[in-house]
Amino acid sequence: MSTAAFPALQPYRARRVEFLRRADVDDWTLKLYAISAPECAVGPELVEHALRVGAAALPAPATTPQRYGVGFVVVHAAPARSYVLVCWWSGENEIHQRMFSAPAGRSESLAPHDGVAIGCVWELAVTDFERRAWLAHVLTRPAGPDLAGYLAEELTDVV
Repeated sequence: MSTAAFPALQPYRARRVEFLRRADVDDWTLKLYAISAPECAVGPELVEHALRVGAAALPAPATTPQRYGVGFVVVHAAPARSYVLVCWWSGENEIHQRMFSAPAGRSESLAPHDGVAIGCVWELAVTDFERRAWLAHVLTRPAGPDLAGYLAEELTDVV
């Protein structure tokens, strides 16, 4: 296999993932994460707009026989764009997601992200962590799920 068709790639640079807090949005409880490129920051305005679009994207009601009223939001400040991934657990073992983006510095214009992306390598680190937490606290507990334990699991790391 030839790599001649690959464009010049930027060297991988780790980014900080930080658990910000749990947020109650309508009847949902969401874990809120921030990811920042080294030259960027997730500010309060971006977080506020992320929660606003998240509230509009989440299905209602939050809790049904197939939905558990819990999920996570990833807010990612990258050099060219800001990204918001709104994710929730459904159907026992599925993550449902909506992705939004806006030009960097223009969080008020967050809109559904064009294309079919599900996340970048940094965002997927959060998804992987959340998957493992869901397995540990929900799917491997035959006596019943431990949603409080799931919600207590938090990721803060450099990925």
